Amino acid sequence: MVALIAQIKLTFLLYLSIRVKNYYMSAQSQTLGGPTRLIARYSLFGVAVFLCLILPLAAYAETAISRSYATDGKLPLGTVVSLKANSTDEVVAASANNVDGLLGVTITEDSSLLSVTNGQKNQVQVATSGTAQVIVSDINGKVARGDHITASPIAGVGMKATGNVRIVGVAQGDVGGSSKQKYKDKDGKEHEVTLGQVPILINVAYYFKEPDKTLIPQAVQNLANALAGKVVSPVPILISAGIFVIMVIVVASIIYSMIKSSIISVGRNPMSQAAVYRGVVQLSALVIVILGVGLSAMYLVLTRL
Repeated sequence: MVALIAQIKLTFLLYLSIRVKNYYMSAQSQTLGGPTRLIARYSLFGVAVFLCLILPLAAYAETAISRSYATDGKLPLGTVVSLKANSTDEVVAASANNVDGLLGVTITEDSSLLSVTNGQKNQVQVATSGTAQVIVSDINGKVARGDHITASPIAGVGMKATGNVRIVGVAQGDVGGSSKQKYKDKDGKEHEVTLGQVPILINVAYYFKEPDKTLIPQAVQNLANALAGKVVSPVPILISAGIFVIMVIVVASIIYSMIKSSIISVGRNPMSQAAVYRGVVQLSALVIVILGVGLSAMYLVLTRL
């Protein structure tokens, strides 16, 4: 319907331009020569072509293209949908469990520039390009213009992407309207979130989040995350690095002193080898204890802070 109204308006503009051209040519027929009149005619013809072709393209630039898909249940307008597993023509509400199958957003057939349907029952129009209104939540924070939108734990509702994940598009404005809804996370805890609608430019793709710029090298950050089993902030990493440096200095000092004293003792009295061996064993045990305490302290700092 939107496309039809735009086409009618542009056709009317073309009609007016032709009428103006005819009036202009008749009024100037006595003063314009043949070549000048020909140039004027083709100039006006060029303007008409611009109005007829270029402007419709601009009007349609943000209009969605959709096709119909089968569905088992009712999917409200603005629902983020994914292809059903092992299917190419059936969709379900998208969630964190099927985010890899993200397809598009449900819209009305009238709001689509081009829609394809097969006439079967239980069909829903899914926009795979263009701009459409999408239901979103603030689970990962309030959605704003420029945020990438992905599937959320709530079926059919989008949220801001904060990590490497498949997205359905990019938000083109701020959230409009609001309503409260509760949901349970994977641990069974209940949370209350705010729902609203935001226009997005639909472009299903994989989003890679740029790493935050910090003083911590990415390799060290990845190692700390792997050891702690979570994303570790820079402060615990710096504290752990300090513990590690102190531990290395203490251990290196003990080993150096142990080797130096052993060489001096054996050189002065070859018969003292047994006492030297006992000292080496005792200092080695002390080094192992220091290493164990230091590594344990580093692990506790990374996991507890």
